[in-house]
Amino acid sequence: MGASYQQFCPVAKAMEVLDERWTLLVVRELVAGSRHFNDLRRGLPRMSPSLLSKRLQQLVAAGVVRREPAGTEVHYLLTAAGRELEPVVLALGAWGVRWIGELGDADLDPRLLLWDMHRHVDHAALPAGRTVVHFRFPGTAPRLRDWWLVLTAAAADADVCDADPGHPVTVTVTAGLRCLTQVWRGDVSWRQALRSSDLRIDGPETLRRALPGWFRTTAFAEVPRPPVPA
Repeated sequence: MGASYQQFCPVAKAMEVLDERWTLLVVRELVAGSRHFNDLRRGLPRMSPSLLSKRLQQLVAAGVVRREPAGTEVHYLLTAAGRELEPVVLALGAWGVRWIGELGDADLDPRLLLWDMHRHVDHAALPAGRTVVHFRFPGTAPRLRDWWLVLTAAAADADVCDADPGHPVTVTVTAGLRCLTQVWRGDVSWRQALRSSDLRIDGPETLRRALPGWFRTTAFAEVPRPPVPA
């Protein structure tokens, strides 16, 4: 737990638990469904493993998270107190969508983008069998340029790969990283992005048209934006 503000105000007491760097983002990942340490790391790719371990220990000590052994694994689960933070996380995200300005280049990360997309796959909308979506980001560093989502409708399975998994590619999405991030955030629509030169989908026409429907819209993408000043 962070240092005490030495105030009786419940906001101050809550922030003693939540306002250390990364803490609320760890809660965000748990709200989003991550349960394993490695999954939490993938949702927080710029957070060191040692700091993640420390923050989890602090959240366990505060009664927000419980650590539950499961065979050879350990699950991290929100307690009743932790689950009450879900609307707080969603409200903060909605506020950020509405009132925080342009994304900086440092805010763009294909690892995090693909990880979040894989959590929102609508498996019922996928074609039968295995679907492989190859994402190419030509403007990024070579090691971050190519990604694959391997999706299986019957098993409701979705894997994120940063190396070619060796399966035939169903469709290829070539996009600017900023463009696809804006689509995912709901700042622009798939249709608008496809009309620009920043996003292209290659593959059979029926699958090209179907691809946007393979992903469920995030709660933040549905937040109404404030009107643009005249």
